[in-house]
Amino acid sequence: MDYAQISEMAAASGLAIFGGFHPLASDGCPEGTATMLLLSPAEPGFWPRMMAEPEMQDGHPDPVDRWSARVVSGLAEALQGAALFPFGGPPYQPFIAWAMRTGRAWPSPVGMLIHDRDGLMISIRGAVALPYPVDLPGSGPRPCDACDAPCATACPVNALGPDGYDVAACHGFLDSAAGGDCMTMGCAARRACPVSAASGRSPEQSAYHMRQFHK
Repeated sequence: MDYAQISEMAAASGLAIFGGFHPLASDGCPEGTATMLLLSPAEPGFWPRMMAEPEMQDGHPDPVDRWSARVVSGLAEALQGAALFPFGGPPYQPFIAWAMRTGRAWPSPVGMLIHDRDGLMISIRGAVALPYPVDLPGSGPRPCDACDAPCATACPVNALGPDGYDVAACHGFLDSAAGGDCMTMGCAARRACPVSAASGRSPEQSAYHMRQFHK
């Protein structure tokens, strides 16, 4: 099974390969893993597909996580690998470290990771640990290296930055009338990223995740 074939299988399930790497012992991957592939929503068009899935219709909590568990597990089984998820802990898997190990995600001026395709709209739905090697494509340059960082000044309350995340300031703003734009359209800093703007995420999808975040 090669990378192109796996990409096609993932796309058929509404997923895209976020990136991959060949693990070292220090990466904390399952024993025997030869290739680790991280998976994210396939854009554009992910959210209309997600809204039609049974998990979004049954009224039970955590529909996106439950969909991810079902779909990523099915893909892992088809690939004779093991599924891992960034939710369901503790303990939690080191997905941030894994994302950076792919060579396709880096720290951004606002602290959160930026991806070469998805910008600041990162959403990793799971990973598949494969017991066999897969040749991986090379990564592109870090987008921030050729950017004037509009994300750094986009947050209305300066809650995001390289020194950390001011949780209280962010949630306080979201509670105010002025925070309605972020609640309905998504985080202003994330939207300011030029790569994010081309990632294909719909406002409805961003609004859903903001509601989950700001409960």
